[in-house]
Amino acid sequence: MKTTKIGFIAMSGVRAQNPELLAAGLTLPGFIERSKVIASLPSLSLLTLAGLTPGKFHVEYHEIADLKQLPELPTHFDLVALTSLSAQIYDAYKVADHYRALGIPVVMGGLHVTSLPEEAGEHCTSVVVGEGEPLWPEVLDDFERGCLKPLYVQSPRGQFDLRDAPMPRFDLLAPEKYNRITVQTSRGCPHKCEFCASSILLTSRYKLKPVEKVIAEIREIKKIWPRPFIEFADDNSFVHREHYKALLRELAKENIRWFTEADVRVAEDDELLALMRDAGCQQVLIGLESPRRASLDGLETNTNWKIRQQEKYLSAIAKIQSYGVTVNGCFILGLDGGTPEDFDEVFRFVRASGLYEVQITFLTAFPGTPLYARLKAEGRILRDRAWGLCTLFDINFQPKSMTAAELQAGFMGLVKKIYNAGETAERRRNFKRRLKFSPNFGRHATQLTEQLAA
Repeated sequence: MKTTKIGFIAMSGVRAQNPELLAAGLTLPGFIERSKVIASLPSLSLLTLAGLTPGKFHVEYHEIADLKQLPELPTHFDLVALTSLSAQIYDAYKVADHYRALGIPVVMGGLHVTSLPEEAGEHCTSVVVGEGEPLWPEVLDDFERGCLKPLYVQSPRGQFDLRDAPMPRFDLLAPEKYNRITVQTSRGCPHKCEFCASSILLTSRYKLKPVEKVIAEIREIKKIWPRPFIEFADDNSFVHREHYKALLRELAKENIRWFTEADVRVAEDDELLALMRDAGCQQVLIGLESPRRASLDGLETNTNWKIRQQEKYLSAIAKIQSYGVTVNGCFILGLDGGTPEDFDEVFRFVRASGLYEVQITFLTAFPGTPLYARLKAEGRILRDRAWGLCTLFDINFQPKSMTAAELQAGFMGLVKKIYNAGETAERRRNFKRRLKFSPNFGRHATQLTEQLAA
């Protein structure tokens, strides 16, 4: 009996189009490091669907960058599943068109497809809207019966319980290809930022994965990578403190290093910070967005939460880093409340704060976000459906307080100052210097210094 073969193909390797930025990146090695990390991460969503696929199917996981280009893509699949970030969606559509032309059905899902199912439906056999886990078994059943539907919609949206999450097929990965592997401990975020294109588009609830499931996934990864670097694929970790304290106590036993994203409230809990330190947290990424209150006003659309945190930024960064956990502070340029003075203010703040790592991006209007809807209504989207510009390092809208050319020039000036080799080295030295005298780190200082040097 013929075994059905399913190809899970991730559209990896997003790159900025901005030529000036790309040229600068060649001489500023600290620049867009974070974007390269994101681009090289394996697709946790596809690995999760592979984990939901019954053993009677033969499954393969591929990064598009590792495959031959059109028209030489592998053709031995009976079904292809694709997912893509907005920036590469047109490449994904070409892949889908290619397979469909060969008579191989294609299923597409993810944030972009969920936001624009009609667009995606022009290129694939079936579109999955919402969280994939509750819909994938139905897709497979229909596929086996030869009656795939053009549209699968999660109803009600966002109700999948992470207690039912399957074990992702980490065994399909070649660990030497990655500098980190993703694990999800939560889904959603309590905040609703206008620009956010993360899992809040899939679920309005903040959901937690049970501690024992997270630890089981990490142990599964350790079978192929004994001491892995884990990136927690969360929009906002540590929202429910007691749950995460229980998780961190178990993580401390696993001898791993890890990275996650959170908000500035982690600085409020010394016990949490100590547990993060002891459990191997190397860095936490925090969306600061801007050092200026005027720029933060209205960004968070539920309670204007962001603006109320601004006065805590400096003390929060100092507190978190005093535990040996570095902070990657993220700033957005081109916000409606911003001015041309923002570029200098961000630079001054970075110096004053002692941030170990910095990420600066353009405000980006992603499909499906309130920001995109508002800017489109205001006639400020530069080119409709120019999804290739959704890289965070390309401008796809008309700024409010300056021209696009002024935003580009100011951004480039800031890039060259912040990522200058001398500035970067000084940030590293200052962090290590402060850590030596931190009462919150103590005996861990030598270990961390060795890790940073490596």
